[in-house]
Amino acid sequence: METRENSGHAKRAIVQLVILVSLMTSHAIAQAAFQLPEGEKITNPIVIGRGIPQKEAYEAFDPKIGRNFNLKNLWIRADMRVRPEYRTNVCFGGGIGAAGQCNAPGLVANNLPGKANDQFVQQMTRLGIGYDLSPDVNFYLEFIDSRTWGGNGTPVGANGAGNNGDPAIHTCGSTPANGRPTCTLGIRAGYMLIRNFAGIQGLGLKAGRQYLVFGDQSLFGHFDWANTGWSFDGVMLQYSTGIIDTHLGWFRTAETDLLQGATLGSGGPNIGGTGQAKNAAGDADFIILYNQIKAVPGFLIEPFYIYYKNNLGGGDVSFQGLGTPKHGNQTRHVVGNRIAMKKGYFDFSSEVVYQFGQMGDTAAGASSLCGDPGGEGKCLHINAWATRNWIGYTAFNLPGKPRIAFNFDYASGDGRANCTLADGAYGACKTANTFENFFPTNHIHMGYMDVMGWKNMMSFSGNFQARLTPDDHIEIWYTNLHLANAKDNWYRASQGVYVFSQPGNTKTHIGDEVDVAWTHFFMHGMVAFQAGYGHLFPGNYVSQNLGRRAVGQDWGYAQLWINF
Repeated sequence: METRENSGHAKRAIVQLVILVSLMTSHAIAQAAFQLPEGEKITNPIVIGRGIPQKEAYEAFDPKIGRNFNLKNLWIRADMRVRPEYRTNVCFGGGIGAAGQCNAPGLVANNLPGKANDQFVQQMTRLGIGYDLSPDVNFYLEFIDSRTWGGNGTPVGANGAGNNGDPAIHTCGSTPANGRPTCTLGIRAGYMLIRNFAGIQGLGLKAGRQYLVFGDQSLFGHFDWANTGWSFDGVMLQYSTGIIDTHLGWFRTAETDLLQGATLGSGGPNIGGTGQAKNAAGDADFIILYNQIKAVPGFLIEPFYIYYKNNLGGGDVSFQGLGTPKHGNQTRHVVGNRIAMKKGYFDFSSEVVYQFGQMGDTAAGASSLCGDPGGEGKCLHINAWATRNWIGYTAFNLPGKPRIAFNFDYASGDGRANCTLADGAYGACKTANTFENFFPTNHIHMGYMDVMGWKNMMSFSGNFQARLTPDDHIEIWYTNLHLANAKDNWYRASQGVYVFSQPGNTKTHIGDEVDVAWTHFFMHGMVAFQAGYGHLFPGNYVSQNLGRRAVGQDWGYAQLWINF
């Protein structure tokens, strides 16, 4: 018994000694890690895999790490906007569907209940933090909080707003959107910018989530009118000289191999949904080459090319036909050019875009061109085009500097865009010629009511602007709206279907829109208040395709915006 007891004491002593040595060692390592004496260094560090050069100054246990920070190189930008908005008769006298359409495809009138009126308040807050490591190296991170007042609670069901309302929830909304909770806080941008990359003067590289704004924002814009806007994950090279700026970038818009925020990379199954490829090819990407030629005084010439490859399953987005935005299973080539001129009192812009490639259909049976009900064979030919033109005159010599401008916009449609819907009522699939609008800022082009996207459309408009005082700006806008193809659908500014055209529709006049907006700047321009109103007088297309006498639509808003 004594031997066993002595043995137990010995074991406990050994364990205590090991613990003591471990504590001393860890303490010594901690001391070495963060309080290393000047002039000394660790000769046998733990191997740490890193994506940067293994220089001693970068190691985690170097006492100098973090001490290169200079407050003078830190900068921030921020803005905040609050905007109440209302809209009456969104579907011109009828109710609105769950996906935002005013009817269904085929010979279906609008028999939905309700008046389809909207009234809500949105708030957007952005905070950008930048740090210039050197004149050529920049780090930037931009947070965005997008919320709808009262939207965090559960307004329906057993847990109604009365006991689970917005004041009690400050993270994600309880009402799911697309099967997921609606979170408010996110990252609008986060990138590293390296100028004069690899020692090449004028060559810059930006890697990470970033804005893409080109030309008149017809295909790529910031879309800051929305409460979230556009931003893209990828890498952009820019090479600038005195006569030309060239941008070349690759961006990924959909990923089916790994969830957002995943801790590790490969090793798990593909996350693709129904009809999506179960491998690394089941993604969506685009490559953009955009040039700005500055050699002609007073002119900008901007030729560009876009390659868009979407390997997501065509069946996943077929509920709106072939014209659905960013349709799956397609390869699209885009060639275009924009010419802008500003001389004296005149300004002018003209943009022409042509798209070609292949797309899969999702029709069943005889309606499928390639006999593939799964829709994963690219059997449809893309042949689409669009043009955007405006000319303006600004009387700089008159009080208020009044400006008048005239616009003409056109984007092609396809009379068989609904060939995958309504049991073949629209005929068999043959082509996919509805113009793809990509990621634009449509709000600034075809009327402020946002009832029209740059696809299957034709519009004529006139615009008047003036500064009543140095701090007051007024704008009056008239737009005449038509469809380019009567049998293709009416797509609103968000690019989804607004009204499905009936199979035998012959009417194209959507209506006439009148907008008025007033902006007042104060606090040296850092604060702006804006109020706007618009009315859409419906055309004969609305009555014929919704099966009822159309009622005009009203829209109004007021917003307060702070920038610094």
